[in-house]
Amino acid sequence: MGGGCGGDSSEDVAVVELGDEPHVLAVDDNLIDRKLVEKLLKNSSCKVTTAENAPRALDYLGLGNDTLEGTVSKVNLIITDYCMPGMTGYELLKKIKESSVLKEVPVVIMSSENIPTRISECLEEGAKMFMLKPLKQSDVKQLKWHLMECRN
Repeated sequence: MGGGCGGDSSEDVAVVELGDEPHVLAVDDNLIDRKLVEKLLKNSSCKVTTAENAPRALDYLGLGNDTLEGTVSKVNLIITDYCMPGMTGYELLKKIKESSVLKEVPVVIMSSENIPTRISECLEEGAKMFMLKPLKQSDVKQLKWHLMECRN
């Protein structure tokens, strides 16, 4: 992994130049759920980056405490679990929507619990969608539609 200034920047270009593959950041503390989301998205020809918790996601997005100044990873969609230890998906959503750089990136919250107040709270805070787990391929088709809508 080459970091810093100069040198070979070909790996950096791969993340920035998206081409036709939308880039999705999938955040879930449960490995099985994370792998399922990753598989479904890759089947729908998306580039997927995964994070096992909200602080890791924030670091990747350039909003965390361990992030170098000015490094922001380009993603087209963030899909996150609601219930995670430490920082919930709702808190992650709020941090993303507070960011001037990332506030336009659509965020989808997923949860295994169908709690109407939780759903409306997330949608009011700016979530694009709230999906029930486990995710299915038909859910990903809906996501893909949102991605295309946001990119045009």
